[in-house]
Amino acid sequence: MTLSRSSLTRDAILDAAERLFAEQGHDKTSMRQITKTAQVNLSAVNYHFGSKDALIEAVFQRRLDALNDERLRILDDLETQAGGQPLKPSAIVEAYFGPLVRHACSAGAERRAFMPLQSSNLSDPNGAITALFEAERSVVAHRFTRALLTSLPGVPEAEIVWRFHFMLGATAYAIMGAESSSQVMNLQGDTSINAEELLNRLMTFLLGGLRAPLPAQLSALPAGQAHAPAGASTRATTDHHTSSSSQGGIHDTK
Repeated sequence: MTLSRSSLTRDAILDAAERLFAEQGHDKTSMRQITKTAQVNLSAVNYHFGSKDALIEAVFQRRLDALNDERLRILDDLETQAGGQPLKPSAIVEAYFGPLVRHACSAGAERRAFMPLQSSNLSDPNGAITALFEAERSVVAHRFTRALLTSLPGVPEAEIVWRFHFMLGATAYAIMGAESSSQVMNLQGDTSINAEELLNRLMTFLLGGLRAPLPAQLSALPAGQAHAPAGASTRATTDHHTSSSSQGGIHDTK
């Protein structure tokens, strides 16, 4: 399908902004630089996006959409192959976090632009990017949370949400801090990020947290009495009872 001139102009602006954000950060990138790189005038940027903040959101949205589409496609394939049976928790976790790690470790400009924006989301909890990220994540994360609930029926829903919350934070930090951490700790050898190596290490860590014993004070509570992180979307269900004790942990995660 042939794109319209308007669509081509919009894509050119997004590509130029993404490239410049990757090279120098979105805070240090001016609208003049974007229009010069995209070979458009300022009125075209204002027409398609309205403001620089809206353009930043659009750059982030484009990559986030592609990332979430891949996550959902993998989850759909896994559920189709399972034929109605619960998925292994490890497969669910890898389906969600694997695409992010591979995307972040790619060499393209999209990775270099996307990750600083991701970092801004973490450091500016009241910003527009955060609102966008949370809105997108809530929809996709809800699908994955439900899949984990089905695969781990003995774990309270709020505990699943908490552990998913912790896994998100660990993954974001691992991606953004891998190279700098290696330098700070004076680790020898190649400090570049290899996607599969990072993912293997990260999966071991995430699954260790997922299978950890429930806190002692929660092991005796009915499923609906544990509380999820503030702002998390969770609907407590009375049919998911706790069968794990503080010594038992969560099993079958491989």
